[in-house]
Amino acid sequence: MSADRETNQTMTDRDIALLLADAADEVEIGIAPYQAVIRGGRRRRARRWALATAAALVIVGGSGTFALAGLRDGNGVEVSPAVTRQSTAPSTPEERHVYEPQQTMLGAGTEQGQQWYVTVDVWGAPLTKAEAEAQLRAMSSRHEEPWDKDHPSALVGKTTYFVQRTFGSGEPGLLMGDSASKQDTMAGTDLKSGAASLDPKKTDGPARLVVGQVAKTAQQVTCAWKDGSSTVAHRVAAGADVNSDEATIRPVAGSSDNWFVCVGPEGAAFDSVKVTG
Repeated sequence: MSADRETNQTMTDRDIALLLADAADEVEIGIAPYQAVIRGGRRRRARRWALATAAALVIVGGSGTFALAGLRDGNGVEVSPAVTRQSTAPSTPEERHVYEPQQTMLGAGTEQGQQWYVTVDVWGAPLTKAEAEAQLRAMSSRHEEPWDKDHPSALVGKTTYFVQRTFGSGEPGLLMGDSASKQDTMAGTDLKSGAASLDPKKTDGPARLVVGQVAKTAQQVTCAWKDGSSTVAHRVAAGADVNSDEATIRPVAGSSDNWFVCVGPEGAAFDSVKVTG
């Protein structure tokens, strides 16, 4: 009778261990991308961990961290956790520059004794309509407004940029602006550009200033002028100095594309532009 009781007790412990292992196989934590605690291929080994697993499962709710810790196998040897899953919580609007843009200087120079420079403001993508509405108010305070300003939802998931030209002591003036989603990233020889006079007061003057976007892989852009001459912009590294009247392609903070500036010789007018390297 004593032997029978010992056998029955042993069987009961094993049954409990198996039940706990099977239960662990079925545990699901949250939504995707979280996985089941242990999948089929590990089931046999998991049964030896069953009691330890039930005690060692740790879920840190707010951080998105899911881990198994301090497990030992049937021989008392510590084993590696079956699953460790880490997800990063969404960044705040401030970290994404939704309410204050990142600004990069694209080019600078001197024209008839007057200094000019071109900058681009890049606003991060809002994730909700409420963020988009707040972003529009912030843009307005900087005198920057997207074309679809009456429909905040149209900005959700999109980065917005504004290119400003400043000449002499005048106020910055808008050269170009647009909103784009991640799917709109430039590739290959893709190019988007605009041409204008250096002096905003001379609206009928030759369009000698060319500003545009190209793919990150573009090494060279050639701007052609109607007098038959051309200007070649070469790619420079992030943070490179902006030298007077230099044509360059450079990275822009917050933008998935690179940007370039070309300036034609005095009296020249814009003819065409393309990626040439």
